[in-house]
Amino acid sequence: MAFPQSFLDEIRARVSLSQLVGRRVQLKQKGRGDWWGNSPFTNEKTPSFHVVDDKGFYHCFSTGEHGDHFSWLMQVEGQSFPEAVEILAGLAGLEVPKSSPEERQREERRKDLGEVIAFARDWYTHQLESPAGKDARAYLDGRGLEAMTIDAFQLGFARDDKDSLATAAKDQGIEMAQLLEAGLYRAPDDGRAPYPLFRNRIMFPINDRRGRPIAFGGRFMGDAKAVGVGKYINSPETPLFDKSRTLYNLDRAREPARQGEQLLVVEGYMDVIGLWQAGFPASVAPLGTAVTELQIAELWRHADEPILCLDGDVAGQKAAIRAAERALSGLEPGKSLSFAFLPEGEDPDSLVSAHDGIRVMNDILAGAHPLAQFLFETESDGMRLDTPERRARLEADLFQMVAGIQNELVRKEYQRTFRDMLFNLHRKHSQTRVKQARRQAIREWRGNRDNSLGPKAESPFGKRLMEDAARRLVRRRQEIVLATLVNHPELISEFDEVLDVFAFDADLDKLRAELQKHAVLGNTLDPEALTHHLIASGVQASLSAVTVPGVYSLAPQAKPTAPISEARELLAHILLIRQQGALLGEYRTAGRDPGTQNTDPENWGPGDWEKRDARLAALRRSVDDGEGQLGQDLSDYGEKS
Repeated sequence: MAFPQSFLDEIRARVSLSQLVGRRVQLKQKGRGDWWGNSPFTNEKTPSFHVVDDKGFYHCFSTGEHGDHFSWLMQVEGQSFPEAVEILAGLAGLEVPKSSPEERQREERRKDLGEVIAFARDWYTHQLESPAGKDARAYLDGRGLEAMTIDAFQLGFARDDKDSLATAAKDQGIEMAQLLEAGLYRAPDDGRAPYPLFRNRIMFPINDRRGRPIAFGGRFMGDAKAVGVGKYINSPETPLFDKSRTLYNLDRAREPARQGEQLLVVEGYMDVIGLWQAGFPASVAPLGTAVTELQIAELWRHADEPILCLDGDVAGQKAAIRAAERALSGLEPGKSLSFAFLPEGEDPDSLVSAHDGIRVMNDILAGAHPLAQFLFETESDGMRLDTPERRARLEADLFQMVAGIQNELVRKEYQRTFRDMLFNLHRKHSQTRVKQARRQAIREWRGNRDNSLGPKAESPFGKRLMEDAARRLVRRRQEIVLATLVNHPELISEFDEVLDVFAFDADLDKLRAELQKHAVLGNTLDPEALTHHLIASGVQASLSAVTVPGVYSLAPQAKPTAPISEARELLAHILLIRQQGALLGEYRTAGRDPGTQNTDPENWGPGDWEKRDARLAALRRSVDDGEGQLGQDLSDYGEKS
């Protein structure tokens, strides 16, 4: 019995291969979607059996056995292919299609449509390179797209005429009926001749997750409003193309996401392409619709916590709310969403192409709000919480919102988290009211002389932004240090003593410990060998977090291609800044402002202050003016490590 390829693909998409194999083989995760275990085909003691979830295959390095879901059941459990399909269909919650002439005909038609779409893609690409595509090439050049990017995404151009595509297709044996079914032409209801859907448009091929073309998006090259057409349009739904399931660029994004790149969801084709060119390869976009439940489930197959990176306007906020509500029912332990909002008037493409835009984008992503925080802030925005009844109303609304979470453990955690957030928010409001009343009383006592009170207290929101910015700056500095050592391991021993007292976040500290252990053991300090060692030691997640474009854009001296002298200078500089911040922290803890003549604490003698003043002066002389100011700024944010 022959099964439709689309049905087999759907089974692979719904059933985790690692979970299927894990019923018989004890697997250990080494990276996102990357699993290792002892071979089920031999009696080995060293793991050589590899399962790659998002690509849907296993490989045994001991025996050479290689296969997918179906071959696993056939090889290990002795099932026939139809039996394997039936078992997996049950796990996927699908009904096995009955073999019939109609089913076989539909599958053949899908194959034919795939060939039609592939032909159209190649034809559009050729038109972009022809004289007819001159304006389209100029537009893409004006948007800053490089030739390599245009080729990678196979962009094309649809000419402004009715017959050229149909004529070229007919020469290849493709009839008008096939062009109509593929959504490339439309037939008017009044019986007139069919006309092309895409005219005078830049063409964006849309692929399925395996990289096969299934549809197109097109950007109009003229004044869309003047002629009453949409600036962007997509192919209609066809036997190949389901908008609710498809994500633009998923075929290119899933491998970087598996390797640890942050999976981003943006709004449009050019956002995806602009981010890809700027060094954010794991970016996808829905196709003219809000993110659907099916698309969210697809995202979770490739990343535990994708970030929705949306415009900061009202439309972006509404899109985020819809996505958050649709994600709730499918939440599972470890699977969620985060939300990052761009400055109003900016989109990802325009932001990363601007001066210093990549750094700004990295900062925005680093400050993304988890789903629970986003929901709470959205629901509580503008609410008064000064009475028990109002707080109870907010709690009831929040609990009703998360009642649809199917996983009981996650649902209870959301309820607990919302109660904690509600308590903290009420406490902040209460403290703010007390402070306001105290300030008002002082103003009245001083005769309303506001200026004598100094600047107004900053809002809790502004304070939180400052604290978030400080944490991001401190975190980024730790990432730069570790990335430099990973790419230049010969420096580990040189800075070993300083690293022992440099405070790292918990996840990054594991990587720091492995680096120092590697150096102490006297292993060959080769970056490639070191990387393999770190992956085998279980710190691949931390390794992936520090070796990202965002780190290298801020500190190119950390790159593996940077000279060792520049890498050494970078590390020395950062560690000096850290020492300066720590010393300033000592002053503040003791209640003395550097450079003033404040009275010393009782337990500090004049000699202690002189030593600290000398240390601070020496550190400041060691750091140039610009970096010295950075050290001052970071210490002002409150880093005491």
